[in-house]
Amino acid sequence: MALPKIKSPVFEIVIPSINQPVDFRPFLVREEKILLMTQTGNDRDVVKAIKQIINNCCLNESINVNDLTVVDLEYIFVKLRARSVNNVVTVNYTDTEDSKDYKFDINLDDVEVTKPKEVSNKIQITDEVGIIMSYPNASIIDEMGEFQDEMDVLNFFISKCMTQIYDENQVYIVTEYTDEELKEFIDSLDVKTFEKIREFFDASPKLNYVIEYKNSLGNDRTITLETLRDFFILG
Repeated sequence: MALPKIKSPVFEIVIPSINQPVDFRPFLVREEKILLMTQTGNDRDVVKAIKQIINNCCLNESINVNDLTVVDLEYIFVKLRARSVNNVVTVNYTDTEDSKDYKFDINLDDVEVTKPKEVSNKIQITDEVGIIMSYPNASIIDEMGEFQDEMDVLNFFISKCMTQIYDENQVYIVTEYTDEELKEFIDSLDVKTFEKIREFFDASPKLNYVIEYKNSLGNDRTITLETLRDFFILG
């Protein structure tokens, strides 16, 4: 006699970058196992695990996980965690002013995505030459390697997030050029252009949850949570 089939509930999550409601199921024991396997892994392993879990739980076949932005992945995972395990997580933070530990309960249902400010994705380099940028998507994670310093990280993300380079005569599609050609182009950028690109990344959408409390010195304190690790270490 066959064992009974357990029917999972279905719920909607609105994907921030496309503002579209998509059906998901909660993650199950098989997804918990994927998370457990990444407990001692690096950030890349964790994100790859999250991609796999979201892909497993998404019930809309038209959604390609690799087309989603990184903040989409983080947001969807937070909402899946809220529906699958518990919508409240407890986090501990050490206050930098009084060096004391504080414990906070966070309702994951209240976590949203915010865009800090409007920054154009069109970066003008000279009067004739410019580039068009896009926010990093999930496929970038699979290409990440080991970086020597912050500049290497930034160069990597610039090369992967440029979609077009243009001048007064032509539009150049970035995917048609080699990594070496793109590196040479990036290395030729002036400092002001580099700062514009950094500003574009700094203004990218982020998770947002604000904790306000008073520390032992009686001072009002604020903590802004913006990354997945701010909320929990996948527990």
